[in-house]
Amino acid sequence: MVLVLAILAGTVILFVTEVVRIDVAAIGVMVLIGLTDLVPPGEVFAGFSSNAVISIIAVMILGAGLDRVGVMRSVAAWLLRVGGETERRVLVSVSATVGVISAFLQNIGAAALFLPVVERVAERTGIAVSRLLMPMGFAAILGGTLTLVASGPLILLNDLLASSADSIGEDITPYGLFAPTPIGLAILTSGIALFALAGRWLLPAVPADRGSGAALPDVESIYGLDRDVRPARVPAGSTLLDDTVGTIEAGSGQVRIVAVSDHEGVALGPSRDERLVADTTVGLVGPDPAVERFVEEHGLQPIDDNPFAVLHDDSWAGLAEVVVRPGSEAVGRRVEDLRLRHHHGVVLLALHHRGEVITEGLRNQQLAAGDVMIVFAPWERLASLDEGTSFVVLTEHPLEQPRTAKRWWALGALATALGLVIVGDLQLSLALMTGAVAVLVSGVLTPDEAYRAVSWKTVFLLAALIPLGQAVETTGTAAWIADKVIGAAGDLPAWGVQLTIALLATVFTLVVSNVGATVLLVPLAANVAVGVGADPAQFGLIVALAASNAFLLPTHQVNALLMGPGGYRVPDYLRAGAAMSVLFLMVLIPAVNLFA
Repeated sequence: MVLVLAILAGTVILFVTEVVRIDVAAIGVMVLIGLTDLVPPGEVFAGFSSNAVISIIAVMILGAGLDRVGVMRSVAAWLLRVGGETERRVLVSVSATVGVISAFLQNIGAAALFLPVVERVAERTGIAVSRLLMPMGFAAILGGTLTLVASGPLILLNDLLASSADSIGEDITPYGLFAPTPIGLAILTSGIALFALAGRWLLPAVPADRGSGAALPDVESIYGLDRDVRPARVPAGSTLLDDTVGTIEAGSGQVRIVAVSDHEGVALGPSRDERLVADTTVGLVGPDPAVERFVEEHGLQPIDDNPFAVLHDDSWAGLAEVVVRPGSEAVGRRVEDLRLRHHHGVVLLALHHRGEVITEGLRNQQLAAGDVMIVFAPWERLASLDEGTSFVVLTEHPLEQPRTAKRWWALGALATALGLVIVGDLQLSLALMTGAVAVLVSGVLTPDEAYRAVSWKTVFLLAALIPLGQAVETTGTAAWIADKVIGAAGDLPAWGVQLTIALLATVFTLVVSNVGATVLLVPLAANVAVGVGADPAQFGLIVALAASNAFLLPTHQVNALLMGPGGYRVPDYLRAGAAMSVLFLMVLIPAVNLFA
């Protein structure tokens, strides 16, 4: 027990100081546990085949499959329409959505599925992804308190209470599916409110280049351009009615019409001969002051519901540098004569000509060899530019578009996996891996894409920590700590004993699995409840709910999953996790006494 406590303390120190990378520290601890024989040699590496780790691998593949067929882009666009583009509104809408989904789907599954959604929302809004991923992950964990099927501890609760009833000699009525819902809603709502109100102080704004070297400047920053597509409606009294796109742009300065939406749908890169009619929505690109002035001068109406939201997705469209090839037929010709919109579906925003960036009067500009055109376009349309002999596309861009033809295969794989869990009562890892295999067999993802979709840092971190939790349990260390702490709390009032039990479950969840903490503490809590004349079922519920209070360290599956994509470090979790943990306990105890 002394050796286990020493290794446990050393692990926490390594995590907090980050002397070595956190996953490397975890692997070192795993090896040390094996060398000291705290866990049988044959079980030291058993974490790599654990239900939790295999489930994470499978759900990452399922999430990547949904992203590859464009489902997550649609979800991201819906969240932007619902939540807007301000940090607070996006944070609340994303967190609430994930929290509710986590009531019926394992929290790691919900977090993994929404990881690409949050990344796309961050790209479109310009919000640092680190400001959104942690609240989303915490909401996924908090959502596990909403129903009895949302997390392992709550799934086990009735069975553990039933077995405890025999030892304490009392009848315990089992909880229903939605028994913890009022308590869970109070906890989830308070958690979302915490980040909405205090997120500016609790959440890190991780720089894009943390841990990856200096980031290269993008096309927008090099040329001082703005690629945001701003929608505006053309009302009946607008001065633009019946004018062609080409005529409008000729007198608009730096403003370009990159898309048009009407009753027939959305047209990207409209022809310069197209005439605008009443109630058409135009997508405008240009500097903010120029766009605002253009909208005001022509009597346009800005709208909130953006039909061009997909154009904000960097994986679908963006700015690109296109060089005029020396000796090509484009040399010496005017931009207007090339008809770039008509032939290639791209919109020219600027021209780098002889050391000068030109953004006005582009139609009459004569091209020279080596000129760089900065165009806005969906990536798939750059292919026709690159295939010809006149231009060379310099900007790296996705070569493949979403496999929309495979969308129903991806959705079917996810539905199959969830159905096997809910209806077939199959082990989570096996059910999710069935869905992952379906994603591969159906061609939604190639095997190489599936391997790239897995965050192996997360896999090694979690698998390496499992032997530590096993050692804490099998050596009796956990039982000894629990017995001493609960024994010392015997003279406290009922709410003090409840708080002590909740604190103990919180600590155990950080170093032992939440299921292990629940299995260990529910019988102890039931016995303590009988001793102080309280309801043993209520005390057991406190343990099962407090097992979700795992925010201080990235040892929880969800926290470990998001650590890499968010660029988080252990101090980031300590700061935000401490506030969340305290709030969790402050809400939990009154809510349990009020609703349970």
